[in-house]
Amino acid sequence: MRSITMDQALTIILKTFERAEEMKAHALAACVLDAGGRVKAFLKQDGASLMRFEISRGKAFGALAMHRSSRMVLQKSREKPAFMDTLRAMADQPIFLEAGGQLIRDEHGEIIGAIGVTGDVNEVDDLCAIEGIRRAGLKSDDDFDAERQHQLNIKNGPPIKDPR
Repeated sequence: MRSITMDQALTIILKTFERAEEMKAHALAACVLDAGGRVKAFLKQDGASLMRFEISRGKAFGALAMHRSSRMVLQKSREKPAFMDTLRAMADQPIFLEAGGQLIRDEHGEIIGAIGVTGDVNEVDDLCAIEGIRRAGLKSDDDFDAERQHQLNIKNGPPIKDPR
């Protein structure tokens, strides 16, 4: 299993923040975890509120734990609350049930890490994370066609739109 490098992790975060500035988003924080769920990088923009490390890490860890975006993890928790309660109790790190966590994949579709973004509404967090991954030269779940998503067992929801 290949894992994300420090340079890739930092680039993803900086590109995520670059997209946030273009969108005029609120101050964000972003945490990148390696494929084993350990922190590779974390940055918080000036003005971001407290607890952003814990929230962003929990979003990224939830995505890794379930091999799907944290948006889809949240959906799973609504469909199967007992399952998710048990999973969260067994997890060695907190799982934060909100959108904003995205898997980071290499060009072959292998998961090499995850990013959790927090600070704006969930859709903006997701859009910035996805764009940060892309601008770093890597792939999100949305970057594969339907056939490849099926082969990779990607659980994808409807397209994410900026609600503002």
